[in-house]
Amino acid sequence: MTIDIKNLVRKNILNLKPYSSARDEFEGENGIFLDANENPFGELNRYPDPYQLKIKQKLSELNQISTENIFLGNGSDEVIDLAFRIFCEPKKDKVLTFSPTYGMYEVSANINDVELINVELKDNFQIDLESLKPYLNDENLKIIFICSPNNPTGNSIKNIEYILENFNGIVFIDEAYIDFSPEESFTNQIKNYPNLIVSQTFSKAWGMASVRVGIAYASEEIIKFYNKVKPPYNISQLNQDAIIKTLNDENINQVSENIKIILEEKKSLIQNLEKLDLVKTIFPSDANFILIEVDNANSVYQELVNQNVIIRNRNSVIKNCLRITVGSPDENKKLIETLQTLKI
Repeated sequence: MTIDIKNLVRKNILNLKPYSSARDEFEGENGIFLDANENPFGELNRYPDPYQLKIKQKLSELNQISTENIFLGNGSDEVIDLAFRIFCEPKKDKVLTFSPTYGMYEVSANINDVELINVELKDNFQIDLESLKPYLNDENLKIIFICSPNNPTGNSIKNIEYILENFNGIVFIDEAYIDFSPEESFTNQIKNYPNLIVSQTFSKAWGMASVRVGIAYASEEIIKFYNKVKPPYNISQLNQDAIIKTLNDENINQVSENIKIILEEKKSLIQNLEKLDLVKTIFPSDANFILIEVDNANSVYQELVNQNVIIRNRNSVIKNCLRITVGSPDENKKLIETLQTLKI
Protein backbone atom coordinates (compact mmCIF):
# COMPACT_ATOMS: atom_id res chain seq x y z
CA MET A 1 0.00 0.00 0.00
CA THR A 2 1.47 3.32 -1.11
CA ILE A 3 0.56 6.35 0.97
CA ASP A 4 1.56 9.92 0.19
CA ILE A 5 1.65 11.65 3.58
CA LYS A 6 1.45 15.09 1.95
CA ASN A 7 -2.02 14.22 0.70
CA LEU A 8 -3.12 13.74 4.31
CA VAL A 9 -1.64 16.99 5.66
CA ARG A 10 -3.76 20.13 5.86
CA LYS A 11 -2.93 22.54 3.01
CA ASN A 12 -2.20 25.43 5.36
CA ILE A 13 0.31 23.22 7.22
CA LEU A 14 1.98 22.23 3.94
CA ASN A 15 2.41 25.94 3.18
CA LEU A 16 3.26 26.96 6.74
CA LYS A 17 6.53 28.78 7.29
CA PRO A 18 7.55 27.72 10.81
CA TYR A 19 8.99 30.06 13.40
CA SER A 20 12.75 30.05 13.11
CA SER A 21 15.33 31.30 15.59
CA ALA A 22 19.07 31.82 15.20
CA ARG A 23 19.50 28.80 17.50
CA ASP A 24 18.05 26.65 14.70
CA GLU A 25 21.08 27.56 12.61
CA PHE A 26 23.72 27.08 15.33
CA GLU A 27 24.38 23.65 16.83
CA GLY A 28 27.06 24.44 19.39
CA GLU A 29 26.60 24.96 23.13
CA ASN A 30 29.33 27.53 23.65
CA GLY A 31 29.17 30.95 22.08
CA ILE A 32 28.22 34.56 22.57
CA PHE A 33 24.46 34.48 22.27
CA LEU A 34 23.03 37.85 21.32
CA ASP A 35 20.19 36.60 19.13
CA ALA A 36 17.16 35.93 21.35
CA ASN A 37 16.86 38.98 23.61
CA GLU A 38 17.65 36.85 26.65
CA ASN A 39 18.95 38.26 29.89
CA PRO A 40 22.75 37.73 29.94
CA PHE A 41 22.67 37.04 33.69
CA GLY A 42 21.41 34.04 35.64
CA GLU A 43 21.49 30.24 35.57
CA LEU A 44 18.24 29.71 33.68
CA ASN A 45 18.48 32.70 31.38
CA ARG A 46 18.84 30.82 28.08
CA TYR A 47 16.12 29.22 26.00
CA PRO A 48 16.23 25.42 25.95
CA ASP A 49 17.34 23.22 23.07
CA PRO A 50 14.30 23.46 20.73
CA TYR A 51 14.81 19.91 19.41
CA GLN A 52 15.96 18.14 22.60
CA LEU A 53 18.85 16.48 20.75
CA LYS A 54 20.55 14.93 23.79
CA ILE A 55 17.36 13.09 24.76
CA LYS A 56 16.72 11.95 21.21
CA GLN A 57 20.28 10.65 20.88
CA LYS A 58 19.87 8.59 24.04
CA LEU A 59 16.47 7.25 22.93
CA SER A 60 18.02 6.42 19.57
CA GLU A 61 20.71 4.34 21.28
CA LEU A 62 18.21 2.57 23.54
CA ASN A 63 15.71 1.69 20.82
CA GLN A 64 17.86 1.51 17.67
CA ILE A 65 15.68 4.18 16.07
CA SER A 66 17.13 7.18 14.22
CA THR A 67 16.82 10.58 15.88
CA GLU A 68 15.07 11.69 12.67
CA ASN A 69 12.20 9.37 13.61
CA ILE A 70 11.71 10.84 17.11
CA PHE A 71 9.66 13.81 18.30
CA LEU A 72 9.38 14.98 21.89
CA GLY A 73 6.29 16.76 23.14
CA ASN A 74 5.08 18.52 26.25
CA GLY A 75 3.46 15.29 27.44
CA SER A 76 1.76 12.79 25.13
CA ASP A 77 -1.19 15.17 25.10
CA GLU A 78 0.82 17.57 22.91
CA VAL A 79 1.77 14.66 20.62
CA ILE A 80 -1.95 13.88 20.26
CA ASP A 81 -3.01 17.50 19.78
CA LEU A 82 -0.39 18.19 17.11
CA ALA A 83 -1.63 15.17 15.13
CA PHE A 84 -5.01 16.93 14.91
CA ARG A 85 -3.38 20.21 13.89
CA ILE A 86 -1.26 18.60 11.18
CA PHE A 87 -3.79 16.28 9.57
CA CYS A 88 -7.34 17.38 10.41
CA GLU A 89 -9.20 20.26 8.79
CA PRO A 90 -11.67 21.66 11.38
CA LYS A 91 -15.37 21.12 10.58
CA LYS A 92 -14.42 18.85 7.67
CA ASP A 93 -12.20 15.94 8.66
CA LYS A 94 -12.86 13.13 11.13
CA VAL A 95 -10.95 10.90 13.51
CA LEU A 96 -11.95 7.52 14.88
CA THR A 97 -11.28 5.71 18.10
CA PHE A 98 -12.57 2.70 19.99
CA SER A 99 -14.51 3.20 23.20
CA PRO A 100 -14.02 2.93 26.04
CA THR A 101 -10.57 4.48 25.78
CA TYR A 102 -8.37 7.41 26.81
CA GLY A 103 -10.50 10.54 27.10
CA MET A 104 -8.02 13.01 25.61
CA TYR A 105 -8.75 11.84 22.05
CA GLU A 106 -12.28 13.18 22.45
CA VAL A 107 -11.13 16.34 24.23
CA SER A 108 -8.57 17.10 21.51
CA ALA A 109 -11.17 16.44 18.82
CA ASN A 110 -13.54 18.91 20.46
CA ILE A 111 -10.81 21.54 20.92
CA ASN A 112 -9.83 21.24 17.26
CA ASP A 113 -13.45 21.12 16.06
CA VAL A 114 -12.99 17.71 14.44
CA GLU A 115 -15.71 15.05 14.36
CA LEU A 116 -14.92 12.01 16.50
CA ILE A 117 -16.30 8.61 15.51
CA ASN A 118 -16.58 6.17 18.42
CA VAL A 119 -16.60 2.48 17.52
CA GLU A 120 -17.59 0.40 20.53
CA LEU A 121 -15.20 -2.36 21.53
CA LYS A 122 -16.66 -5.84 21.87
CA ASP A 123 -17.42 -7.35 25.28
CA ASN A 124 -13.84 -8.62 25.53
CA PHE A 125 -12.62 -5.05 24.81
CA GLN A 126 -11.27 -5.97 21.38
CA ILE A 127 -11.93 -4.21 18.07
CA ASP A 128 -15.08 -5.21 16.21
CA LEU A 129 -13.67 -5.29 12.67
CA GLU A 130 -17.09 -5.63 11.07
CA SER A 131 -18.21 -2.40 12.75
CA LEU A 132 -14.97 -0.69 11.72
CA LYS A 133 -14.79 -1.70 8.05
CA PRO A 134 -17.46 0.75 6.72
CA TYR A 135 -15.39 3.69 7.95
CA LEU A 136 -12.03 2.71 6.45
CA ASN A 137 -12.79 4.15 3.00
CA ASP A 138 -14.13 7.49 4.25
CA GLU A 139 -11.81 10.03 2.58
CA ASN A 140 -12.44 12.52 5.38
CA LEU A 141 -11.34 10.07 8.07
CA LYS A 142 -7.76 11.17 8.72
CA ILE A 143 -6.66 9.46 11.96
CA ILE A 144 -7.51 6.26 13.83
CA PHE A 145 -6.43 6.37 17.48
CA ILE A 146 -5.67 3.04 19.17
CA CYS A 147 -4.61 2.88 22.82
CA SER A 148 -2.76 -0.39 23.48
CA PRO A 149 -2.61 -1.47 26.24
CA ASN A 150 -5.93 0.29 26.44
CA ASN A 151 -6.96 2.74 29.14
CA PRO A 152 -9.15 2.10 31.14
CA THR A 153 -9.58 -1.58 30.23
CA GLY A 154 -5.90 -2.57 30.56
CA ASN A 155 -5.79 -5.11 27.73
CA SER A 156 -3.59 -5.08 24.63
CA ILE A 157 -5.51 -4.52 21.41
CA LYS A 158 -5.44 -7.11 18.62
CA ASN A 159 -5.92 -6.75 14.85
CA ILE A 160 -3.94 -3.51 14.62
CA GLU A 161 -2.04 -4.92 11.63
CA TYR A 162 -5.34 -5.26 9.78
CA ILE A 163 -5.97 -1.53 10.21
CA LEU A 164 -2.44 -0.63 9.10
CA GLU A 165 -2.90 -2.73 5.97
CA ASN A 166 -6.37 -1.44 5.09
CA PHE A 167 -6.49 2.24 6.08
CA ASN A 168 -4.94 5.03 4.01
CA GLY A 169 -4.94 7.60 6.80
CA ILE A 170 -2.82 8.00 9.93
CA VAL A 171 -2.79 5.15 12.44
CA PHE A 172 -1.88 6.54 15.85
CA ILE A 173 -0.97 3.87 18.42
CA ASP A 174 -0.79 5.16 21.98
CA GLU A 175 1.64 2.94 23.90
CA ALA A 176 1.70 4.79 27.21
CA TYR A 177 1.65 1.46 29.09
CA ILE A 178 3.75 -0.68 26.74
CA ASP A 179 6.60 -1.12 29.26
CA PHE A 180 4.28 -3.18 31.47
CA SER A 181 3.08 -5.38 28.62
CA PRO A 182 4.50 -8.64 27.26
CA GLU A 183 3.47 -7.50 23.78
CA GLU A 184 6.03 -6.07 21.38
CA SER A 185 6.00 -2.33 20.66
CA PHE A 186 4.93 -1.12 17.23
CA THR A 187 7.96 1.18 17.10
CA ASN A 188 9.71 -1.52 15.11
CA GLN A 189 7.04 -1.11 12.40
CA ILE A 190 7.48 2.58 11.56
CA LYS A 191 9.81 1.71 8.66
CA ASN A 192 7.13 -0.54 7.20
CA TYR A 193 4.20 1.85 7.55
CA PRO A 194 4.73 5.51 6.55
CA ASN A 195 1.34 6.40 8.05
CA LEU A 196 2.13 5.03 11.53
CA ILE A 197 2.68 7.17 14.63
CA VAL A 198 3.60 5.42 17.89
CA SER A 199 3.25 7.48 21.04
CA GLN A 200 5.02 6.69 24.31
CA THR A 201 5.66 8.61 27.51
CA PHE A 202 8.05 9.14 30.40
CA SER A 203 5.07 9.48 32.77
CA LYS A 204 4.34 5.82 33.52
CA ALA A 205 7.15 3.23 33.66
CA TRP A 206 9.82 5.93 33.87
CA GLY A 207 8.14 7.57 36.87
CA MET A 208 8.46 11.10 35.45
CA ALA A 209 4.83 12.21 35.25
CA SER A 210 5.50 15.67 36.70
CA VAL A 211 8.10 16.39 34.00
CA ARG A 212 5.51 16.12 31.18
CA VAL A 213 7.50 14.66 28.29
CA GLY A 214 5.89 12.46 25.64
CA ILE A 215 7.42 10.79 22.61
CA ALA A 216 6.30 10.17 19.04
CA TYR A 217 8.05 7.66 16.80
CA ALA A 218 7.17 7.96 13.13
CA SER A 219 8.55 8.31 9.61
CA GLU A 220 11.02 11.11 9.05
CA GLU A 221 8.41 12.90 6.93
CA ILE A 222 5.80 12.92 9.72
CA ILE A 223 8.38 14.02 12.30
CA LYS A 224 9.30 16.98 10.06
CA PHE A 225 5.69 18.11 10.15
CA TYR A 226 5.62 17.75 13.94
CA ASN A 227 8.72 19.95 14.20
CA LYS A 228 7.17 22.41 11.78
CA VAL A 229 4.01 22.87 13.83
CA LYS A 230 5.24 22.61 17.42
CA PRO A 231 5.94 25.72 19.55
CA PRO A 232 9.61 26.71 19.20
CA TYR A 233 10.62 25.78 22.78
CA ASN A 234 7.99 23.26 23.80
CA ILE A 235 10.01 21.49 26.55
CA SER A 236 11.80 23.47 29.23
CA GLN A 237 15.50 22.93 29.93
CA LEU A 238 14.66 21.91 33.50
CA ASN A 239 12.47 19.10 32.16
CA GLN A 240 15.02 18.12 29.53
CA ASP A 241 17.73 17.89 32.18
CA ALA A 242 15.50 15.71 34.37
CA ILE A 243 14.93 13.28 31.49
CA ILE A 244 18.62 13.23 30.55
CA LYS A 245 19.48 12.39 34.15
CA THR A 246 16.94 9.56 34.14
CA LEU A 247 18.38 8.10 30.95
CA ASN A 248 21.74 7.19 32.47
CA ASP A 249 22.56 3.49 32.86
CA GLU A 250 22.06 3.38 36.63
CA ASN A 251 18.58 4.89 36.46
CA ILE A 252 17.60 2.71 33.51
CA ASN A 253 18.43 -0.34 35.61
CA GLN A 254 16.35 1.07 38.46
CA VAL A 255 13.41 1.67 36.13
CA SER A 256 13.60 -1.96 35.01
CA GLU A 257 13.63 -3.09 38.64
CA ASN A 258 10.65 -0.85 39.45
CA ILE A 259 8.68 -2.36 36.57
CA LYS A 260 9.35 -5.85 37.94
CA ILE A 261 8.14 -4.78 41.38
CA ILE A 262 4.98 -3.21 39.94
CA LEU A 263 4.18 -6.36 37.96
CA GLU A 264 4.70 -8.55 41.04
CA GLU A 265 2.53 -6.23 43.07
CA LYS A 266 -0.15 -6.37 40.38
CA LYS A 267 -0.18 -10.15 40.62
CA SER A 268 -0.50 -9.97 44.40
CA LEU A 269 -3.16 -7.30 44.21
CA ILE A 270 -5.25 -9.43 41.84
CA GLN A 271 -4.96 -12.41 44.18
CA ASN A 272 -6.20 -10.32 47.10
CA LEU A 273 -9.01 -8.73 45.08
CA GLU A 274 -10.21 -12.20 44.07
CA LYS A 275 -10.89 -12.94 47.74
CA LEU A 276 -13.26 -9.99 48.16
CA ASP A 277 -17.01 -10.64 47.79
CA LEU A 278 -17.63 -7.12 46.51
CA VAL A 279 -15.40 -7.72 43.46
CA LYS A 280 -17.42 -9.38 40.69
CA THR A 281 -14.94 -9.31 37.80
CA ILE A 282 -11.23 -8.62 37.40
CA PHE A 283 -10.42 -7.87 33.78
CA PRO A 284 -7.11 -8.97 32.17
CA SER A 285 -4.46 -6.25 32.28
CA ASP A 286 -1.19 -5.62 30.44
CA ALA A 287 -0.79 -2.25 32.15
CA ASN A 288 0.11 -0.93 35.61
CA PHE A 289 -3.55 -0.81 36.61
CA ILE A 290 -6.46 -3.18 37.07
CA LEU A 291 -10.07 -2.71 36.01
CA ILE A 292 -12.60 -4.36 38.31
CA GLU A 293 -16.36 -4.68 38.33
CA VAL A 294 -18.33 -4.31 41.56
CA ASP A 295 -22.04 -4.14 42.43
CA ASN A 296 -22.13 -0.41 43.14
CA ALA A 297 -19.07 1.41 41.86
CA ASN A 298 -20.22 4.85 43.01
CA SER A 299 -20.65 3.70 46.61
CA VAL A 300 -17.37 1.78 46.73
CA TYR A 301 -15.52 4.72 45.23
CA GLN A 302 -17.01 7.21 47.68
CA GLU A 303 -16.32 5.00 50.70
CA LEU A 304 -12.68 4.72 49.63
CA VAL A 305 -12.42 8.49 49.16
CA ASN A 306 -13.85 8.97 52.65
CA GLN A 307 -10.90 6.95 53.94
CA ASN A 308 -8.36 8.83 51.80
CA VAL A 309 -7.86 6.00 49.31
CA ILE A 310 -8.23 7.44 45.81
CA ILE A 311 -8.89 5.19 42.82
CA ARG A 312 -10.64 6.05 39.52
CA ASN A 313 -14.39 5.67 39.16
CA ARG A 314 -15.07 4.51 35.58
CA ASN A 315 -18.78 3.83 36.15
CA SER A 316 -19.74 6.50 33.62
CA VAL A 317 -17.68 4.71 30.96
CA ILE A 318 -18.06 1.02 31.90
CA LYS A 319 -20.98 0.21 34.20
CA ASN A 320 -19.95 -0.41 37.82
CA CYS A 321 -16.24 -0.51 37.01
CA LEU A 322 -13.35 0.94 38.98
CA ARG A 323 -9.76 1.41 37.83
CA ILE A 324 -7.03 0.74 40.38
CA THR A 325 -3.45 1.83 39.79
CA VAL A 326 -0.87 -0.58 41.20
CA GLY A 327 0.86 1.30 43.99
CA SER A 328 3.69 0.55 46.37
CA PRO A 329 3.40 -2.56 48.59
CA ASP A 330 2.20 -0.42 51.51
CA GLU A 331 -0.34 1.44 49.37
CA ASN A 332 -1.72 -1.79 47.94
CA LYS A 333 -1.99 -3.29 51.42
CA LYS A 334 -3.87 -0.23 52.64
CA LEU A 335 -6.27 -0.47 49.69
CA ILE A 336 -7.09 -4.13 50.37
CA GLU A 337 -7.49 -3.53 54.10
CA THR A 338 -9.87 -0.67 53.40
CA LEU A 339 -11.91 -2.68 50.91
CA GLN A 340 -12.21 -5.48 53.48
CA THR A 341 -13.91 -3.08 55.89
CA LEU A 342 -16.53 -1.80 53.47
CA LYS A 343 -20.16 -2.71 54.24
CA ILE A 344 -21.71 -2.33 50.79
